[in-house]
Amino acid sequence: MSDAVTKAAEVLKEHRASIDRLDAILVYTLGERFKHTQAVGKLKAEHDLPPSDPDREEKQITRLEDLAQRADLDPEFAKSFLNFIIREVIQNHKKFQ
Repeated sequence: MSDAVTKAAEVLKEHRASIDRLDAILVYTLGERFKHTQAVGKLKAEHDLPPSDPDREEKQITRLEDLAQRADLDPEFAKSFLNFIIREVIQNHKKFQ
């Protein structure tokens, strides 16, 4: 292997190690987030509140789009990602109703 290919392989390995660490952070962060949303779902069920809160959801989407822009992340991707999470949370909340 040439020096350039060897160096590229080392850099690739470093990037992949960072990606693996970030994936772990994402999974643990989502796990923590869903613990809180499950608690919210139980609380809503106990107090006969609706599983969905469209006003909060819209504010969250707007907030996440702003964060995405500041993080140099495609805001549409961030919006799609949050919409996916919101759908999952609402499904979980409905289970408690």
